[in-house]
Amino acid sequence: MNKDLTLVIMAAGMGSRFGGLKQIEPMGPGGEFIIDYSVYDAIQAGFTKIVFIIKEENYEIFKETIGKRVEPHVHTEYVFQTNAILPEEYQELLKERTKPLGTAHAILCAKDKINEPFAVINADDFYGKDAYIKAAEYLKDIPKNQYGIVAYRLGNTLTPNGSAKRGVCEVNEDNELLKLTESKVLLKGEVAEVEPLDGSPIFTTSKDTIASMNFLLFDQSLIPLLEEKMITFLEENKNDLSSCEFLIPIVLNEYTKEKRGKVKVIETSATWYGITYKEDKEIVTEALRNLVDEGIYQKELW
Repeated sequence: MNKDLTLVIMAAGMGSRFGGLKQIEPMGPGGEFIIDYSVYDAIQAGFTKIVFIIKEENYEIFKETIGKRVEPHVHTEYVFQTNAILPEEYQELLKERTKPLGTAHAILCAKDKINEPFAVINADDFYGKDAYIKAAEYLKDIPKNQYGIVAYRLGNTLTPNGSAKRGVCEVNEDNELLKLTESKVLLKGEVAEVEPLDGSPIFTTSKDTIASMNFLLFDQSLIPLLEEKMITFLEENKNDLSSCEFLIPIVLNEYTKEKRGKVKVIETSATWYGITYKEDKEIVTEALRNLVDEGIYQKELW
């Protein structure tokens, strides 16, 4: 049984809709960031290393705010999301692009720091204690040719302040992923309106539909798969690399479709919170304050 576990935190996005570097926006009653709670919960669940994926220009501010708080408690590494890992011909095509190339590309940038089973999360999402416990349990004995998603009910992940990107999941009776559709989702009363990012027709679905929030579970076999799929993606999009994104749902859908393995969907009882819009901050800060009042967290986390 594996004992060492890595948590990879994707923090290279600038949070354009929120307006600024939302990863370092104080949320907790002691001035904590959402990332503080993610790292704290991960350590408690048994993760032994944290890998932050960031933009190189954010390194100093990131290390001076988040880094100095978590480094005394867990082995911490930093990697930059950069196109330097790509073949030179594609680097040239991407030289004018400023937006990161996508979540799958981000993970590939961290490949030299991943030597054990690992989880991947977004930097600006609060996933809850149970999510990390479920993730650690799965990763400590991860089956061969099987990845995992820690999943939530769609209605519990949406903001009343506008649409948000969500991974809408179709699963079979064994809780295995059939399809993951990256979508723009808007809550409309008791249903959710889903607009797939691939241009497929808009549809509505129940608030109880399973959703992926990019809490993903892998072993090291993902890395060669990403390297293979990255080249295919770049070649297919080489005539317009200005806005396309190499996303993990693309890889997971092809992984299952090609019958290379399975993706287990693991539902958590935890409540997800996140900041998509400025108006969401009050919801998150109140939720964290309530968790402190209930004794789930200390007022000053570290």
